[in-house]
Formats: sequence, structure tokens, C-alpha cells
Amino acid sequence: MLLPDKAGLAQLLRRYRTWERLVLREPHNSVRRRRLDDVAYTLCVLMGHRTAHEAIRAAESYLDRSPRGDRKIQARRILRARRHNSGDSADSSRKERM
Repeated sequence: MLLPDKAGLAQLLRRYRTWERLVLREPHNSVRRRRLDDVAYTLCVLMGHRTAHEAIRAAESYLDRSPRGDRKIQARRILRARRHNSGDSADSSRKERM
């Protein structure tokens, strides 16, 4: 099976998200809705899925990312850094006591 170019697919996902936001702002704008449908169709063809939702999930998986997953990873890194920083001060106070 041929796989799409990752850079092109990432650009197409960005375009989809942009049109999605614009349609949500103006749901009755037929031009914006048509553009969103065109990008969704292209994603479906590239990823070999019947629905835009499935195509987007497949594209994000292929690109090793997801909108929610990225946020979760960032949150974990922040928490880990905070624990590490607070752990350093706890370790130094333990060393001082010994």
C-alpha cells in the first residue's frame, strides 16, 4: 500500500482544522462548508477511509500525533519536571541531615 507524504498530510490536516474552525464560527456559510468537505474528501481518499473522522484518526496515527495526546504528553512533561525540581530540594535536605 502506498502511504502519503507526511509533510503533505500534516499540511492537509492543518487545512482541515482551519476550515473546521471557520465552519464552526459560521455554520451557514456554504463556501466554507464546501471547502471543509473538499479537504475531508481528500483526507478520506489519501487514508483509504470512508468517513472524515476515521481518516483524521488514521492520519494522526500515521503522523504519530493526536491533538489530545500532544496535550497529555506536554502535561506529563510539566508534572515530571515539577516533581524532579521538588525532588531535588528534598534530596538535598536529606543529604544535609546525613
